[in-house]
Amino acid sequence: MNVILLSGGSGKRLWPLSNDVRSKQFIKIIKNENGSLESMVQRVYRQILSCDKNANITIATSEAQIPVLRNQLGDNIDISVEPCRKDTFPAIVLSSLYLRDIKGLSNEDEIVVLPVDPYVENDYFIAIKKLYDVMHSYEANIGLLGITPTYPSEKYGYILPQGLNTNSVVFNVDRFAEKPNKEEAKRLIDLGALWNAGVFCFKLKYIINKAHELYNFTNYYDFLNMYNSLNKISFDYAIVEKEINILGVKYDGEWKDIGTWGTLTSILTNNVIGNAMLDKKSINTNVLNELNIPIIGMGLKDLIIAASPDGIFVSDKEESSYNKPLVDKLDNRPMYEERSWGEFQVLDIYKNSLVKHIFIKEGKSISYQKHNHRDEVWTIIDGEGILILDDIERKVFVSDVIHIKKGVKHKIKAVKDIHFIEIQYGDEISEDDIERFD
Repeated sequence: MNVILLSGGSGKRLWPLSNDVRSKQFIKIIKNENGSLESMVQRVYRQILSCDKNANITIATSEAQIPVLRNQLGDNIDISVEPCRKDTFPAIVLSSLYLRDIKGLSNEDEIVVLPVDPYVENDYFIAIKKLYDVMHSYEANIGLLGITPTYPSEKYGYILPQGLNTNSVVFNVDRFAEKPNKEEAKRLIDLGALWNAGVFCFKLKYIINKAHELYNFTNYYDFLNMYNSLNKISFDYAIVEKEINILGVKYDGEWKDIGTWGTLTSILTNNVIGNAMLDKKSINTNVLNELNIPIIGMGLKDLIIAASPDGIFVSDKEESSYNKPLVDKLDNRPMYEERSWGEFQVLDIYKNSLVKHIFIKEGKSISYQKHNHRDEVWTIIDGEGILILDDIERKVFVSDVIHIKKGVKHKIKAVKDIHFIEIQYGDEISEDDIERFD
């Protein structure tokens, strides 16, 4: 099965655990079968491979998300990189061309596209595999997955099968209804309508031919070079709503879109994650704490408390989905980031200085780099590594202090997992003040 996972967007509705760099699919708050915490992208990636061990998975994402994807999924994943965000249709076309021109797939190969962040069990991916397989034997241009609704939602679009109230797992699609009000949603459900899961299946040649109707390009590289000039357009609007030859496969199982605090907390098995405690009088309250300091709640009802280096969020559960206007007013830099080599947390910002706690995984290294406007002091607090300063190499250990003047090229590789405190100071403290030589 050839899979394109759409991993885009920022995470303002789940602030402060998510931000412009760390989207909701990267937050590690879901317990896996071993009892450890994993993120949505780790869960979905693992579930696909458990249902089809030979699945060919490509992740469509922005350049900003590459480090965290590699940190969580490994260095060998396939990534189709969007130069900028242009909505789902250009992203899917770019990924499809990547599969054909870079990965060597045939125009006749089927592709299934799905979002990276639904909360589902493995039978969801079994249904997707069925959708993928039936596209071989049905003369349809597009295949969709329809979810049996559990309530009349105003947040989702609806698929209406031909011959409404059909009990068939595979059906022909009659039409669509886009995010109706509650009364209309109830009427549609009574007619047999299904939620649109945002899952698409098609042959490579179909989507590439459709792209040629809108854009003048020859191959992947040509399309990549013109990407910045494209208009934003969704796959539904560009393709699905105009196509008449569509089949669907029904999925009658659990499916949740965890885009808000309310839906996210509904899937958690523990009321408390991280360093926190609730008393017995606290009801329907969740605490998610990524800080090293404790949180104690007493007599709390229907609340969400989320704390991270980026901030602290306290909200009634019903009101929590309306936080975006307030979060939009913030102008703070992300205080925690995952990178392909590990992670870092900003501990303090003061005038012309900045302090970080940096962690590098064993065998990984930061790039060989220099800064033009700041000096740095590193203090090794755990582990050991190999340091390079202006091409001179030496080993470093716990309690070593390294002074790095601006203009000096430097790099450190972890021989064992290494932690160090970095103090930046200078007239200009910026993540952009970096020149790489790798």
